[in-house]
Amino acid sequence: MDLIDPQVIASAEQVLKQLQGFFLSLLQPFRLWQVVIVIGVFALAHVLARLLAPRVDDWARSHTELKPWQARTIITLRKRLRGILFVVLAWAAVVVISMINPFPSRRYIVELAATIGTAWVVIGLVTKLIRNRFLRRMVTWGAWVYVTVLYLGFLDTFTQFLDSIAITFGDFRLSALTVTKALVVTGALVTAARLLTTGAANRIRRNDDISPSVQVLAVKLMQISAYGAAFFIGLKAVGFDLTGLAVLSGAIGVGLGFGLQKVVSNLVSGMIILLDKSIKPGDVISIGDTFGWIESLGARYVSVVTRDGKEYLIPNEDLITGQVVNWSHSNNFVRIEIAFGTSYHDDPYLVRRVAVAAAESVERVLRTKPAVCHVAGFGDSSVDYVLRFWITDPTEGLANIRSEVFLALWDGFKENGISIPFPQREVRVLNDQIRVERPEDAGSLA
Repeated sequence: MDLIDPQVIASAEQVLKQLQGFFLSLLQPFRLWQVVIVIGVFALAHVLARLLAPRVDDWARSHTELKPWQARTIITLRKRLRGILFVVLAWAAVVVISMINPFPSRRYIVELAATIGTAWVVIGLVTKLIRNRFLRRMVTWGAWVYVTVLYLGFLDTFTQFLDSIAITFGDFRLSALTVTKALVVTGALVTAARLLTTGAANRIRRNDDISPSVQVLAVKLMQISAYGAAFFIGLKAVGFDLTGLAVLSGAIGVGLGFGLQKVVSNLVSGMIILLDKSIKPGDVISIGDTFGWIESLGARYVSVVTRDGKEYLIPNEDLITGQVVNWSHSNNFVRIEIAFGTSYHDDPYLVRRVAVAAAESVERVLRTKPAVCHVAGFGDSSVDYVLRFWITDPTEGLANIRSEVFLALWDGFKENGISIPFPQREVRVLNDQIRVERPEDAGSLA
């Protein structure tokens, strides 16, 4: 019994035979000196890259005004500097050789190396758009191998060899060629989908006519549709039968529905939040002891950032089923209430006027919605008041605006001679004879 399929052995022998013929052709005198030129050009490109790389780094560090995309472009070109120099020098060598000897055969190897080098550089630059490192490497190496065997004329032989390496499960046959095509095509489609969704998402976020919650919903639906389409189109393009995959995904979905109830609940809750617009990015909310503004809406959770820089990831289900205070749901007006007390000797009409003036002297307090001050009651030690005023920027904090108003009250009371009393207690002695009970008296009473 053969451990290796004879077809694989025959395909491999054919590839080796074609490679051997190509390398033997390089030993011909008119091609051998072209190989020497290619090696010399590569060595020169390597030396120049080592010399120029530090200069490029110093130039990039000295230009701090560069935008992020410009800096990323320079870094990418810096990493491909040797390949870029090789391509430039190789094409320059092709031009010089054609001027010396116009016969195409005298520059064939140099031109072939320049063409393959150009394709490699372009592929290396384009595949930087793929974020996933593993997928980027697979697409890069797959594309490099493809263009190399294409320009060398080995494409049919190499394709036959990869197709011969296969695993069969009944009627299903999975070959190395199919896997390679699937990775390359899917990677290219996913990259195209990411570029498309990124550009469209930026346009949607810049549209002021669309509310923030609808913007998030539109972006997420677009991303799910684009990436899903890229994945399934990639599989279909290389010959995968999606009928069995649909049945399998349905069975898996039923199992996951029972095992991941909380996750599904959070996903559905997130869709409801986006649709009913009850919470949107930038809103200031209070849920339990957490007070902050919404940084982003996720598929499973909402990111809430507090004033002290902590970021809480609150499940979407808690926002649907629990009580949430949205300080900026329909508008940004927030009323703040401050309680204080003054002495019984102070004129309450003057206290109210001073308190209102003190509140309106603070910059963040609105003038269009006037502050008011009411007598709340007569306490044990003071006359109690309530001061109410409005702001429109709760994201700037509530504790700090209270502090500013309290300081304004302090200054206003000090200027007008209004005092804030300490707690007072009045003790009256009803009988000046104090009887002391002795222990023997207590015993006699018993």
